[in-house]
Amino acid sequence: MDHPFKDPTPPDFDPGAPVRSGVPEHGRVPKYYAVKARVEALVDDLAEGDLLPTERDLALRYAVSRETVRQALRELLLEGRLRRKGRGTVVSGPKLEQPLALVSYTEGVRRQDRRPGRSLIGLDRLPCPAALTADLGLRAGEPVWHMERVLLADDERVGLESTYVAVSRVPRLAADFEPDSSFYTYLGEVVGLPLGDADERIETVLATPREALLIGTPPALPMLLIHRLSRDTGGRPLERVRTLYRGDRFSFTAHLTPATHPRPTPGA
Repeated sequence: MDHPFKDPTPPDFDPGAPVRSGVPEHGRVPKYYAVKARVEALVDDLAEGDLLPTERDLALRYAVSRETVRQALRELLLEGRLRRKGRGTVVSGPKLEQPLALVSYTEGVRRQDRRPGRSLIGLDRLPCPAALTADLGLRAGEPVWHMERVLLADDERVGLESTYVAVSRVPRLAADFEPDSSFYTYLGEVVGLPLGDADERIETVLATPREALLIGTPPALPMLLIHRLSRDTGGRPLERVRTLYRGDRFSFTAHLTPATHPRPTPGA
């Protein structure tokens, strides 16, 4: 028996897009969403960096209020389709794809022909907090480095990275390390501590007022937060990292393989 509702596949069908373009079966959508769809079609015909018509012009074009247009643009800004430039709004480029793999931020950005960079906020030596002892394999009070850097892509601020590592593992960090370079390259090639494996956890958060100021984003912009605990090739804890990525500028990719399960013991 056929389903009572048939949704014919349009010729420009995109399997990554919302089903039926996000329109519910009853066909009624909020006015701002209809405007958003029309602005998206307009954006598709523009190039990266092109200026969008003003809110007033869009309101006149679509015969809606400026507040309706503002709400539609707000969603497109949060999704990364648009970005503010001066007093105007321009078309944004594609999101950066960062692999969920044991590679540095530098490698991930360079793979997309973008120029990676970092701006140092601070590099401090402090007693290991009790909450970090298990992660780093230290006793409370042992010295650790805390390094905080703003992540850049083509000089655009796109994230904030906070790294904790035992001073005993990298005693000359403050003297030898170039803060705008890859920490993983430094560990492997200078210190002789190549990465072995890591555990990661991802969640969505809002930046604190301080974090938003450092990254240069509104506090209401959703962020992707990654917690990483890395180990060396001998299985010893190496670093604890907390990285915020702009939700409008980043997506993450991973290669998945079937999970392996232990074979049942005969007779068990």
